Amino acid sequence: MASMSRKHKLLLGLIALVLGLYVIVLLLGRITHNAHLHDVAEESAVPNVAVILPHKADSKVSLTLPGTVDAWYQAPIYAQVSGYVKMWYKDYGAVVHQGDVLAEINAPALDAQYAQALADLDAQKAKYNLASVTANRWRAMGHSQAVSGQSVSVATADEQAAYAKMEAAQRNVDHFAALEKFKQIVAPFDGVVTARSINVGDYVNSGGGQLNAAGGASELFTVADTHRLRLFISVPEIFSYMLTDGLTAEIHVPQYPDRTFTAKFLTASLGYDPNTRTAVSEFTLDNADHALWPGTFASVSLKANNNAAHLLKIPTGSLVFQEKGMQVATVDQKNTVHFKNIRVGKMADSSTEVQAGITADDRIINNPPADLLEGDPVHIVTPARGYNQSGWEESGDDD
Repeated sequence: MASMSRKHKLLLGLIALVLGLYVIVLLLGRITHNAHLHDVAEESAVPNVAVILPHKADSKVSLTLPGTVDAWYQAPIYAQVSGYVKMWYKDYGAVVHQGDVLAEINAPALDAQYAQALADLDAQKAKYNLASVTANRWRAMGHSQAVSGQSVSVATADEQAAYAKMEAAQRNVDHFAALEKFKQIVAPFDGVVTARSINVGDYVNSGGGQLNAAGGASELFTVADTHRLRLFISVPEIFSYMLTDGLTAEIHVPQYPDRTFTAKFLTASLGYDPNTRTAVSEFTLDNADHALWPGTFASVSLKANNNAAHLLKIPTGSLVFQEKGMQVATVDQKNTVHFKNIRVGKMADSSTEVQAGITADDRIINNPPADLLEGDPVHIVTPARGYNQSGWEESGDDD
């Protein structure tokens, strides 16, 4: 019995020892976990940031803008006489020369008016001839004192009045003769037909082109001279200094993705649109092969010397917009945050030129957290590859 009692006591002691060891392990685990949580909390309280150093602005500035290609000359052609389209001879894309007949208009009312004007001219010529013969007779009799001088003066005045009426009738004939020529619609210059808005039998209105279903007028044809083209782009005010003689533009169009066209600067509007703060500028380009058509959308690349090459530039994402104005967040040697007021110049999607407020040695936080405050400590890290692909020089310690 004594032996069984000792074994029982030994077993109870072992159980107690195991339970004690288990409690000790649990306590040590909890202490270690709490210490780890404390370290994580302290580390999380200090934000991780990536810093960059300002770059010197590029010596060249590049700008890509949308543009519109237009014809060298382009003319919408309207009718100058009223009537019905007798026939059209040139269709879309037809190459025409100055004076080529595009269409003919049947204008019977105009023909009748022209005939009447000719008849009126014949009548006035007859009246003038009679007045001239009568006046000559009265002047002959006046030399012999057979009639009074007053009668001679009246006959002479009648002759002059008849001559004036004959001249007026001649001008009326010339007017209708000119309109008769407008029954033929002709090309105003060498080019191509880019639009035809008429068909045989359509009624066209004098001075107003074709009458559409709504009663409005539209042009009969549009003729464009495309041996050279004009390129129009709207240049932002801050880049207008680039618009000088000798400037060239590289043009890319969707229909020719592997081809580059070159245009030369011609002129600028010398004024800004108050709504967009842009200036319309005009370039010219040769189009001997007629590859480009009027109305083409173009992507225009401009390159020129940068008049702000002495300035520093930073990523646009590092800017901080505060009620005090534009700022950047910098980090000193103790890894403490300080905000600096800056004055910015040209702003782009990826970078911004800084005119004053920073130096080339300032470590600037890129994409600073919104809750960052003056004097906060930070932990400088190097971003993972792919986070910052802008080519900015990074400064800091690896984490």
